[in-house]
Amino acid sequence: MKLLLTLDLQLFSGEKTEKATPKKRQDSRKKGQVAKSQDVNTAISLLAVFLFFLFAGSYMKDIVLYVMRHGFQEFMLTELTEANIQSVFLSILKELVFLLGPIMFVALIAGVASNYMQVGILFSTEVIQPKLEKLDPIKGFKRIFALRALVELLKSMLKIGFVGLVTFLVLWGSIDEILILSQKPVGAALATIGNLTIKMGLFASGALLFLSLLDYLYQKYDFEKNIRMSKQDIKDEYKNIEGDPLIKSKIKQRQREMAMRRMMQEVPNADVVITNPTHFAVALKYDETKSDAPYVVAKGVDFVAQKIKLIAKEKDIITVENRPLARALYSQADIGDAIPEEFFKAVAEILAYVYRTKKKI
Repeated sequence: MKLLLTLDLQLFSGEKTEKATPKKRQDSRKKGQVAKSQDVNTAISLLAVFLFFLFAGSYMKDIVLYVMRHGFQEFMLTELTEANIQSVFLSILKELVFLLGPIMFVALIAGVASNYMQVGILFSTEVIQPKLEKLDPIKGFKRIFALRALVELLKSMLKIGFVGLVTFLVLWGSIDEILILSQKPVGAALATIGNLTIKMGLFASGALLFLSLLDYLYQKYDFEKNIRMSKQDIKDEYKNIEGDPLIKSKIKQRQREMAMRRMMQEVPNADVVITNPTHFAVALKYDETKSDAPYVVAKGVDFVAQKIKLIAKEKDIITVENRPLARALYSQADIGDAIPEEFFKAVAEILAYVYRTKKKI
């Protein structure tokens, strides 16, 4: 029964049920692991491009007409030779830049903006580093038939169906215009087709943006689920940050021992040791070049107090018994601190007694 309980506790401690700590989030971000939906980038870029077509349609029309006129009237009638092929190629390339450049620039700005809205400024080479485990066919099949792959398939089907429905409704709402296209002049028909294309693009982009927001919420949920930590993970992280408690306790013990040795080395420099006499011992030193009042060079209780008195006896330092003063100095003055002002008179009398005794000796 105890064994089963122990196993249950171990399994429970290994379950990733805790929210990720700030350090875990920061480490994941450094690796490029963030909550991000690629559909948001696609939807915003597509919407930006069609908005550009909406407001810059006349500009794009003029460029397209110029390219077609230039191509049909000049390039198709020009005989290509080794002398003019470079100039013709550069001329065509220049016209394509003026035609496609603004579209690509708008898409680029929209893509950067959508990435910034989701994850802020982030640059990580971790995601592009080659990993041999990606070539493992077994893991590859696992990824293909994993739950996440199924979710991605359902998302794709939902996007196709929803966006297709929206575009169909837009076309169905303009069915009268479509049916009379053959009766319109070529210019008017092209204008109608252009307007319908922009309208379908805007509605499809809006639909895709709506779906991408839902996908972003799912990606955020999935990311939070993947970076969850077990109780043991949190304990291990705390140990790594703060240090192993056992090691820390040993370091503190070593520091206390070093401080104790330094304190005992100062006892021979004291002028007097005031005792309880058995429980407390406070060693005082008066040096007018260091302090205007006597200061504590060592203090201790019980075993430490006995050791201070032993050193004082070996070094012929006078020990004075004053129970209330020893207790008060121990509790109110730290090592290296001057004694409080209310004890000046009592300590001055003790030091005067000590100096007189030393002169007699």
